[in-house]
Amino acid sequence: MSADTTPTDTTSELIRFENVTKRFGDNTVLDNLCFSVKPGKHVTLIGPSGSGKTTILRLLMTLATPDEGTIRVNGNRLFPAAEKERREARKQIGMVFQQFNLFPNMTALRNITEAPVRVLGMSKDEAEVRAKELLELVGLGDRCDAKPGQLSGGQQQRVAIARALAMRPQVLLLDEVTSALDPELVAGVLDVLRDIARSTDITMLCVTHEMNFARDISDEVLMFDAGRVIESGSPEKIFSEPEQERTREFLGAVL
Repeated sequence: MSADTTPTDTTSELIRFENVTKRFGDNTVLDNLCFSVKPGKHVTLIGPSGSGKTTILRLLMTLATPDEGTIRVNGNRLFPAAEKERREARKQIGMVFQQFNLFPNMTALRNITEAPVRVLGMSKDEAEVRAKELLELVGLGDRCDAKPGQLSGGQQQRVAIARALAMRPQVLLLDEVTSALDPELVAGVLDVLRDIARSTDITMLCVTHEMNFARDISDEVLMFDAGRVIESGSPEKIFSEPEQERTREFLGAVL
């Protein structure tokens, strides 16, 4: 993570936030934020609710707009940028939300093929081959024809993960992906994500309160408080020897 405010060579960075500020009314959610993520790395954002973690993911998905600063994806500007430029940068990003957001009237297979066919222009046959491979990857190879209402919450979230991967994104954003699940379904979804982290070179940016999961998959952990990164480092450093008192307080409360 880089905390400086001067432009640097961005060729080795897939995501870069430079002096990004985001306000909602009088509330400053991100405060002059600078950080970067290198290709293929798994970076987890931790910290109290309201510290700005999910806002970062929403900015990358262009679901929100920064008030100040620059965001780049793979060297291309996401903000500020023309709409065409933004759309191109946005294609490189997939996101799995807290709520599964599947189309209820479509089968698992169709939920996964819809965007590659419509957005990427992939042939239906190619999209279906890819979707079946991804359903196998997430342990649902036998549920191609099931609609969301016929699947458990954990299975729906696994379909949502497969759907995000179907767009062949360079970056996968994970926003508290287990928070809407019953406790007994959490482990299965986290195991799928662990497998993806180990077996692919996809870059991951993850917001989670599952600290054991963060420790397992992360190359780097960023501790957020009041819209700023107050500490960063390897999982071993952050979870075992945090430097900041605020980090120790937070981990003491959640572990």
